[in-house]
Amino acid sequence: MPKKIPSVNLVKPRHADFFANFINWALTIGRLVVIVTELIALSAFLYRFSLDRQLIDLHSKIKQEQTIVNYLKKEEDTYRNLQERLTAATTFSEISQDRVKLFNDVLLFTPQGLSFSEFTLNNDRLKIAADVESVSSLSNFVEELKKYPKIASISIDKIENRPAIGLIKVTISALIKEKKGNNDSN
Repeated sequence: MPKKIPSVNLVKPRHADFFANFINWALTIGRLVVIVTELIALSAFLYRFSLDRQLIDLHSKIKQEQTIVNYLKKEEDTYRNLQERLTAATTFSEISQDRVKLFNDVLLFTPQGLSFSEFTLNNDRLKIAADVESVSSLSNFVEELKKYPKIASISIDKIENRPAIGLIKVTISALIKEKKGNNDSN
């Protein structure tokens, strides 16, 4: 049997077959695609580790902050309670100053011959029970109350003439204006 002599063909064939092209592509471009894909996967894996580390750090920081907040909660509650009491004290102080001013002003324009038997100030009502010696003193007092800027309206609830003792017993109610409408010019 004669041996085949190997032949060397230096001319490329004009039409390469599909399988040869695929192998050539797989060995060049395919390798590059696999390497890039692995690099992307590896970088995502490493980025995930860094995110997990940040998440753990944030959880521990939150626990530290919660511990501090829990530690300071008692002081915060004390502070808020003090603020609420100061606000209430300021409000009541302003209200009491307004009431004292109202009492003093009503007493200032009280005519001679009028004596109070009851002087009550509720939230928005002033009730006066008085003994008056003359009708003119009573009318002067009522006129002064009408002129007073903090009083919205006046009504005489009861009037009783007692000629035996020379007095007129009267009960007067007055509606007080709200604070935002007050004129403190008086």
